[in-house]
This record gives sequence, C-alpha cells and structure tokens, in this order.
Amino acid sequence: MSAHFRRVWAWPVALALLSASGLVSALVSDDWGDAWAWFALGLPLVVMARHSFSGRKP
Repeated sequence: MSAHFRRVWAWPVALALLSASGLVSALVSDDWGDAWAWFALGLPLVVMARHSFSGRKP
C-alpha cells in the first residue's frame, strides 16, 4: 500500500469499522455492548461535527 493511499483512506476506514462494530454490538449484546454502541456510533458524529464547524477545507 502506498503512503498516499493510507493517508487518504486510513481515517474513513477506521471510522467505518468503528461504526460497524457499534451497530453489531447494539444488535447482539447488552450492558457493556450498549455502552460500546453509544461510543462507537457517537464518535463518528463528533468527528463530522468538529470538521463541519471548524471551517477547515479538506
């Protein structure tokens, strides 16, 4: 894998895997799984809001 590919796709892939694990956790587990689901599904929203309101251009 080239450095450019990793630089461009590393964070989107990480956020996608985090979201997927949160969705699966919300469906199949209780207690700690609910807490993980909240975290895993909330973090991408925080990242998107931060970049949306920061005024930075990609």
